Amino acid sequence: MPSCFLEWGPLTRFITDAFVGCGVPRADAEICADVLLESDRRGIESHGVNRFKPIYIDRIRAGIQQPVTRFEIVKETATTAVADGHHGMGQVIGHKAMSLAIAKAKEYGMGMVAVRNSTHYGIAGYYATMATREGCIGMTGTNARPSIAPTFGVENMLGTNPLTFGLPTDEPFPFVLDCATSVSQRGKIEYYERIGKDTPAGQVIGRDGSVLTDSAYILKALTQGQAALAPLGGVGDEMAGYKGYGYATVVEVLSAALQQGQFLHALSGVGPNGSKRPYGLGHFFLAIDTEAFSGRKEFEHTCGEILRALRASEKAPGHDRIFTAGEKEYLVSLERKEGLSINEAVQKELSTVRDDLKMDFPFPWD
Repeated sequence: MPSCFLEWGPLTRFITDAFVGCGVPRADAEICADVLLESDRRGIESHGVNRFKPIYIDRIRAGIQQPVTRFEIVKETATTAVADGHHGMGQVIGHKAMSLAIAKAKEYGMGMVAVRNSTHYGIAGYYATMATREGCIGMTGTNARPSIAPTFGVENMLGTNPLTFGLPTDEPFPFVLDCATSVSQRGKIEYYERIGKDTPAGQVIGRDGSVLTDSAYILKALTQGQAALAPLGGVGDEMAGYKGYGYATVVEVLSAALQQGQFLHALSGVGPNGSKRPYGLGHFFLAIDTEAFSGRKEFEHTCGEILRALRASEKAPGHDRIFTAGEKEYLVSLERKEGLSINEAVQKELSTVRDDLKMDFPFPWD
């Protein structure tokens, strides 16, 4: 069964209706679908429909993620807030938290919201982009189940912990730096496994220090604590792996200490007897209103000038183009204006979700 093209309209309706079928209120389901599919629009397949069933639908059914989200503010000042997501839908929690941070920034210049007891919130860049649309600098980060080994270690301790920035520009797209603090991330390896591709050497180490490349084995070994991802920069300190390790630790602290949430091995999703339990993830969201500084138009123009100068700089031999963060994703979104090509593994998952929920929804691959 080859890949099959599906237009955004039908795909969005199906994802939304399926979330509703699992108990997610429709308004929340629309947010969840938008975050999920925005990943695919930007070409970030590791966090798109590839994860719809295993990360969201299956976790709702397992009872470790609540379809109805209770977003509770437990502490608040004019510029800050601490929220408890009560293991609801991470996308909804993230959307509410960044919206609150932006509102505070628009009134006071800056706003920050820290969240505890959340779940996987999709691509962090979605929330940074929410801020850039309002003329704000956006920052967000999240901890995750243990995957990264500290420099000179082999035990998976830290999550892939993205530290994400969004900067508004005077160009058609913002500057959005959204990447894990590991060389690779679990979602990317899941994608490799789906398409039958090995994980490139040097990105994963075994508990014995060996290099692992078998994607299917790596996913099992990560879950069993027998493998770990290398921090950004790679294994050891020769290529400055300590930098990725340091940034991952910063995100871990900001995703746990401000809101008094869970951290490190407490985020494994596995109870003492091996049973599944909520992950209890933490996030943080920061919005800075550029109007409170030089002014929105002035900031956007200067930011744009810097990015244009970088792209116009001298190219290395064999390369005719330099990109800035967010540009490739923007170009992919133009190419994918009409819809998305669904690989056969995801086709089967979408069909399974439809059949389990008894939805009347014909797919082109039926």
